[in-house]
Amino acid sequence: MDHVVDLDDAAARIAARTPRWRAARLTVSPLTWRDRLAPWSQPLETDRSRVVDPESVGLRLADPLTCGELEVVLFRGGWADVDYLAADWEDGAPTAEGREPGGTIPAQGITSAADFEARLIGWMGDVFGG
Repeated sequence: MDHVVDLDDAAARIAARTPRWRAARLTVSPLTWRDRLAPWSQPLETDRSRVVDPESVGLRLADPLTCGELEVVLFRGGWADVDYLAADWEDGAPTAEGREPGGTIPAQGITSAADFEARLIGWMGDVFGG
């Protein structure tokens, strides 16, 4: 897999935003890392130092008041798996971007950690509002 995105840079950008997310009362789960060199099935690690050749980094955010959730796994090859339940999804109303209240957001062609951060900000707004 090509190294398109620096996962450590992406993790640093996530860490820089975490205090603001927590101040907004979001639950921020520890980052999860997958090591390309680990034997199958590669376990998810929360301790970056246990990962020799990171293939992905994952993030989960949740809003306990609205039940909104966003789960993102960024792969160094330049794509992400993005799943969500929009805030107040029980109402069944589409999100601000016209998406269903829950599902998957396509995320290919991510070119850098900065590009990922910009997309993450957009996904946050769509899922949690604001």
